[in-house]
Amino acid sequence: MEPTPLARNRDFRLLWAGGLMASLGSQLASIALPLLVLRETGSAARAGAVGTVSVGALLLTMLPGGVLADRIERRRLMRICDVLGLLAVGALVVAVLHGHTPLPLVLLVGAAGALITGVHGPAAGGLLRAVVPAGQAREASSRMQARGAAARLIGPLGGGALFAWHPVLPFLAEGVGLLLSTVCVALMRTRSLPAATKGPVLGRAELTAGLAFIWHRPYLRTLLLIFGLGMNFAFSALMFATLAVASDGGRSGVGGGTVVSCTAAGALAGALLAPRLGARVRDGSLVAVACWACALTAGVLVLTRVPLLIGLLCAACMCLSTVASIGFVSGMLIAAPPDRIGRVQSAAAFLSTLVQPFGPLAAGTLLGSLGGTRTFALLAVAIALCAAVVTWAPPVRRGPRPHPAV
Repeated sequence: MEPTPLARNRDFRLLWAGGLMASLGSQLASIALPLLVLRETGSAARAGAVGTVSVGALLLTMLPGGVLADRIERRRLMRICDVLGLLAVGALVVAVLHGHTPLPLVLLVGAAGALITGVHGPAAGGLLRAVVPAGQAREASSRMQARGAAARLIGPLGGGALFAWHPVLPFLAEGVGLLLSTVCVALMRTRSLPAATKGPVLGRAELTAGLAFIWHRPYLRTLLLIFGLGMNFAFSALMFATLAVASDGGRSGVGGGTVVSCTAAGALAGALLAPRLGARVRDGSLVAVACWACALTAGVLVLTRVPLLIGLLCAACMCLSTVASIGFVSGMLIAAPPDRIGRVQSAAAFLSTLVQPFGPLAAGTLLGSLGGTRTFALLAVAIALCAAVVTWAPPVRRGPRPHPAV
């Protein structure tokens, strides 16, 4: 019997639409939070603290969030997260309307949003596994990625425009998005109740179960270490360096904006292409192609500083990286046992996110000491090494194989 197409899968449509509303609202507010601090304090350092606090809170929550997603009915957990997020945003709306927004409140709201995301993400991944059959996992994951890419493409621009009109509007929009997300999840019929598990909820074994699952599977372990950690670090460094060079050290908003827009468009294109390419090419090969494309881009950037060309190269890299990432994530969702899917997903996300903040720091240090040409040359060599390992590593060449549960 043929599975129901995703376009006619009622619960998938509700899950997708609810996530879109929440993601778009989050992106609208993401640009507004630092702008609000800058407007209130005039301090760029304090405005930057919002992002630092958010990333730190997200990293602290990811592994416990996966445990909760494997212990609590996932639909209920997502609704709790939406309601808590709505309360946090509501407090900020009240403060903005009263004309005084203390920095601790803004930091608290930013941290709360990150904490909630760390729980909501694994729960949504587990619920997606229950909503769609394994044969549709790649297509469903690509549509989820396309949803996120579209929100990242539209959200910051829309949030900046709303903030210019009135500072409270981006946060009102985020509140509406969370409310609509809650309604969509409440209307779903599918339940995703994990199996009952004995022992402490946040014990060491529970927190590390996802990491252990990945570590005992050579294919997943190799791809996560090289693509999730090594390439994430190098790619974030490459993106920061291209942005700095294209914007002429921050003096050209047009050049920097071109790179950012092209990169976002590449992510959206990759999400749309993933189901077609993934059906014809092995996931390991897609990861290798993405790595080699990034190495080639870094090599070309040794020779050129044309913003449009830089933007197009970054778009191609992001497109291929998104296709490869969707293949890896969908394969991981299929391989993970239902009672551990939240922890496996959160473990992979934790390791991938852990290195991202250090990429821009490394790129900035290299640019300041070596200049653009040598920086791109070093990045090209580093990324090429990652590409070589992925291309010739035996576990990746063999592909995923079934293993007994650990």
